Amino acid sequence: DTEETKSAGLVNRLIAEKDNPQADVFWSGDPVRPALLEFKGMVTPYFSSAASDIPKIYKDEDGHWTGFSARARIILYNSSLVSMDERPLSIFDLAKPAWRGQVAIANPLFGTTSIHMAALFILLGDEKAIKFLNDLKANGVKIVSSNSEVRRLVARGEVKAGITDTDDANVAVREGSAVKIVYPDESGMGTLIMPNMVCLIKNSPNQENGKKLIDYLVSSEVEKSLAFAMCAQMPLRHYVRTPADVLTIDAVKGMNVNYHDVAKKLDEIGEFLKQWAGY
Repeated sequence: DTEETKSAGLVNRLIAEKDNPQADVFWSGDPVRPALLEFKGMVTPYFSSAASDIPKIYKDEDGHWTGFSARARIILYNSSLVSMDERPLSIFDLAKPAWRGQVAIANPLFGTTSIHMAALFILLGDEKAIKFLNDLKANGVKIVSSNSEVRRLVARGEVKAGITDTDDANVAVREGSAVKIVYPDESGMGTLIMPNMVCLIKNSPNQENGKKLIDYLVSSEVEKSLAFAMCAQMPLRHYVRTPADVLTIDAVKGMNVNYHDVAKKLDEIGEFLKQWAGY
């Protein structure tokens, strides 16, 4: 359950199969990996009629990928160790002395943490983003293998807080752990919203069946199912019914970033992130 095996590993396999595709559809749990395949000319545009009521911001205007049900990057904190008044409201709070050695994040080279880093570089600019990450490192942040490991550390009280995704955080909440969720930076830049993305692989063996699968995945029926599942994902359609503990997409202030730009930035900052993480 490492971020490397879940994201980069699968994308690299698809790239290796480029000249002889084995998969028809790529369902990505984040909004950036399909853009990476698009840049390599590996995606066939497809406009699914089932996605007509999904907001345009979550669909590629040229039909290369379509988004549905989203997760968000959040701060999870241990409510037995941290009071409401002490809780961090911004990711920048986690670089302050009060949180020294008490914060965990997943490996920033892979998965949603890497995407979060790229989004920060876009919004803050390179200089401010590097300063924040260096401040975080100097404050003793713990770099662990996965977002689920962040969740476990916070739930066990081995750290007071961590940056993770809503699906992992929700597992701890529904297990009854002493944790609470903060959607950070609501008065500032917002947090990163990460819809699932699905795309049709170019020259795949079963294109028509692939289109049918995409039609199903982007449907309101699937969005409702994912909202009620343990992953507790937020529907992109405002009318889809959700459990009481699942926010609607409109209730969260999202970062104003373009997913194509994030994908490009991810490649640019790779060497810095390796150095920062100690690889």
